[in-house]
Amino acid sequence: MFKLGTYNTLEIVRERDQGVYLSDDDGNEVLLPNKYVPEEFMIRDEVKVFLYLDHEERIVATTIEPYATVNSFAYLKCTTVSDIGAFVDWGLEKELFIPFREQASKMRVGSWYLIYVYLDEETNRLVGSSKTNAFLDNSLVLLSPFDEVDLIASHPSPYGWNMIVNQKHLGLVYEDEIFQKVTPGDQLKGFVKKVRPDGKIDLTLQRHGFRAIEPNAQQILDELKSSGGFIDLNDKSDPNDIKDVFQLSKKSFKKAIGSLYKAKKIVIEKDGIRLVD
Repeated sequence: MFKLGTYNTLEIVRERDQGVYLSDDDGNEVLLPNKYVPEEFMIRDEVKVFLYLDHEERIVATTIEPYATVNSFAYLKCTTVSDIGAFVDWGLEKELFIPFREQASKMRVGSWYLIYVYLDEETNRLVGSSKTNAFLDNSLVLLSPFDEVDLIASHPSPYGWNMIVNQKHLGLVYEDEIFQKVTPGDQLKGFVKKVRPDGKIDLTLQRHGFRAIEPNAQQILDELKSSGGFIDLNDKSDPNDIKDVFQLSKKSFKKAIGSLYKAKKIVIEKDGIRLVD
């Protein structure tokens, strides 16, 4: 059975003037137009393709990878607004439709929006929604402190930044945990600090506790090597200067250089830190 909005591995069954026809295990066939056909192929070869509906609502295959697949989020640019809704560029010839009812705010041409792609069961069409919170669920969060997670920056709040966690949940990175510029749609690695009894997830963009020392120390070593072996920062430096260079809190920086000092990788001088030969 064909799966719209995602990748399907299908078999080439016949060639025609307009392209090749692909078949699934149930004998359903779909056209792969000539411009996407591999230069060399044989009948019965398997091809990985993305399936969606063309302008005439027919299932069509492409080897182009869209910016988002069904049941996932992506930061997309609005290209058209019509009397039925808006359209965003998701990397394919036919743009993704965003009905008015699925717009968190009125969309404008040229603006970027965080969009969730889903299959409308009533029409069997792929559509998008900027009402992203409606597609997140924190009722069952199977995460633990220190777990590494994939994040998409959603929108700022008075406390920090709301993040989409593993394409499933909503979490928050507090303002005092952010040491880098964050903008909507940024894809980041993060770590779970706490899962609260109500399902809310507290996040950090840095490894914390004892797990933070090793990667942060390596980052500092790498920067020292690329800077000629000396950096004019140490445990007495201004926190903002440390943040500008390493995107670390002063506490994390002090832990990292302390571990490097104990390992005899650096010496801590009055005006900075120096790499040991």
